[in-house]
Amino acid sequence: MKKLLTLFVLIPFLVTGLSGCIPVFLMAVGGVGVYAVSKDTIQGDTDTPYEAIWDSALKVARIRGTVLQEDFNRGYIEVNAKPNKIWIQFVRVTTTATKIRVSARKYKLPNIDLAQEVFIKIIEEANKGS
Repeated sequence: MKKLLTLFVLIPFLVTGLSGCIPVFLMAVGGVGVYAVSKDTIQGDTDTPYEAIWDSALKVARIRGTVLQEDFNRGYIEVNAKPNKIWIQFVRVTTTATKIRVSARKYKLPNIDLAQEVFIKIIEEANKGS
C-alpha cells in the first residue's frame, strides 16, 4: 500500500520533469505556504509583520555572505555568498502580512535548493523573535 501511495505522489513530478516544465514545490513552513515560481525562486506569504521579516532576512543574509544592496523601503536585499548570488524581496500585503521571494543562482545557474534554504532560515529566525 505504501509503494502504491508513493507512486501516486511521485507521478506528477516525474511527468512534469519529463515534459520540461518547472515543477511546483508546495510545502508548509511554520504556517507559511511556500511554492517555487521559477527554477531559481521560492515565494510565500507569512502573517509576520514586514519589520520582523526584514530584520530576520538581514540577519540571515549577513550570516550567508556579504550584503551588496539593502533597501528597506523597496523591500530588497542582494547578497554575494560566493559563488552564489541571493536576492530577497518583500512586499507588504497588509499591516501584518508579508510576501517573501527568494532567488538564488550559483555561477549564473539556478539554485532552487539554496533559495529554499534561505527562505526557511528567514521564517525560522522571524519565528524565534515572536
